[in-house]
Amino acid sequence: MPRLLENEIASLHERAQRLESAIRSVIRGSDEVVRLALVAVFARGHLLIEGVPGVGKTTLGQTLARSLDCTFQRVQFTSDMLPSDLLGTSVYSAAEERFDFKPGPVFTNVLLADEINRTTPKTQSALLEVMNEGQVTVEGQAREVPRPFLVIATQNPVEHHGTYPLPESQMDRFLVRVQMSYPAAESEREILRAQAGAARLDEVRPVLTGDDVIEMQEQVRKVRVDESLVNYTLEIVNKTRKSEQLSLGVSPRGSLMLYRSAQAMAFLEGRKFTTPDDFKRLAVPVFAHRVVVNASYSSTLKASEQAERILGDIVENVSVPS
Repeated sequence: MPRLLENEIASLHERAQRLESAIRSVIRGSDEVVRLALVAVFARGHLLIEGVPGVGKTTLGQTLARSLDCTFQRVQFTSDMLPSDLLGTSVYSAAEERFDFKPGPVFTNVLLADEINRTTPKTQSALLEVMNEGQVTVEGQAREVPRPFLVIATQNPVEHHGTYPLPESQMDRFLVRVQMSYPAAESEREILRAQAGAARLDEVRPVLTGDDVIEMQEQVRKVRVDESLVNYTLEIVNKTRKSEQLSLGVSPRGSLMLYRSAQAMAFLEGRKFTTPDDFKRLAVPVFAHRVVVNASYSSTLKASEQAERILGDIVENVSVPS
């Protein structure tokens, strides 16, 4: 890929900011959630949105997809869905006397996996390969999916009826998990006054092309990370592995995801270098869904909230590089 000039890089930053503004015009009162969603896009990761029904999880996914001039597929996950419904299958053609592969909805740029924890673990695991390697192996043949490729998955809390908790290996494939809760009173007032959440969504127009996203992802990889910040990351990770409150600490993949996320955050803010605040700000959203709270650690909080609190304490007790 040719080296970009300074004015071309500045143009990419400006378009990334326009993308963020376009999404915020629809998703009111969730600025940090929108920023984390864009971190996932530009860090070449996948996004998991969790929250109770009706708080805008699907709307966020649809708005992000519509803001990108890319192919888009939405799949509503159900308990009777099969892996082939996602990946595709071979169909026999009597006229040509051969089997033709009919690609499933994963062969797209942006896949909105709606209520992913309402389907069985067998179907959930069908996404593991494509999320990690950008390809699907069906009937012994590997087929690549288009680039860029992004999975935006929504899920209801596991306490809700009819949900299947995602296995740890699946959770580890998501770069970041964002929690969408009830909006603040003033934000909800704006939603009610507008009466047009759906209408605004219909009015969303593409801000970036797929080539723009790939170009931005390449620029994110060039953002400088000081060695002291690598050591800072590893110290946090090692503490999660030694914590008595956690039965499963952060994996090496988690360390890499925080590294990429910090680079993406710096890019979104127009910087060529990361800062300690990038890592500290992103540690909980990137790590919380990768750890498992020890069963002997009793709390009135939900498991996800417990994990966030434990990680928050760990991060606060690690010295920040100066």
